[in-house]
Amino acid sequence: MKNKIWKVIHYLIITNFILEIIYSITMVFFIIGGGRCPLLRRAVETPVEIILKRRLYAIEAWIAIGALSIYLALTVYLPLQLKANGEIELA
Repeated sequence: MKNKIWKVIHYLIITNFILEIIYSITMVFFIIGGGRCPLLRRAVETPVEIILKRRLYAIEAWIAIGALSIYLALTVYLPLQLKANGEIELA
């Protein structure tokens, strides 16, 4: 029972990170500033406030990507590596 609760929490955390990444990328590329492609030459005409909002959402996406990577490394990859080396025994 206790192990099942931790597994549910584990998948909720991963789902939360993935949803945050999708949300931030959607805000950067489709919502703020409009258009379906990168700004490129339109960046000259785009107001600075819009550019800064896009950058903040992009930073938010990178933080979520980094946090997800670290979380997966500590909870999935590291235990598998330690088990392969015979240092720990997983239940």
